[in-house]
Amino acid sequence: MTTPDELEQQHTLSTATTRYDELRMRDALATVSGSAESPALSREETLELLALSEVVSRKASYGRQAMVRSARAAGASWTQIGAALGTTKQAAWEAYRP
Repeated sequence: MTTPDELEQQHTLSTATTRYDELRMRDALATVSGSAESPALSREETLELLALSEVVSRKASYGRQAMVRSARAAGASWTQIGAALGTTKQAAWEAYRP
């Protein structure tokens, strides 16, 4: 079985997203068409899709944390950071304070 920890080592955010999109599109097409041209995902592929969703989430979170640190180092206020994240300054501060 493929785990997020294994996939996280194999993929960048970009490659994980690309593979996730490929599997998700195949799954969506199989659901809509139900034909042999768009076969349903195997159990292994479905579990890979699930694990990839976790990898994408983790990697995006790491990137967000790094960008918050960069924004603070560049002089951005917590109000500005909260706005960029679509939240309040208080929520941003609580989530990303040093």
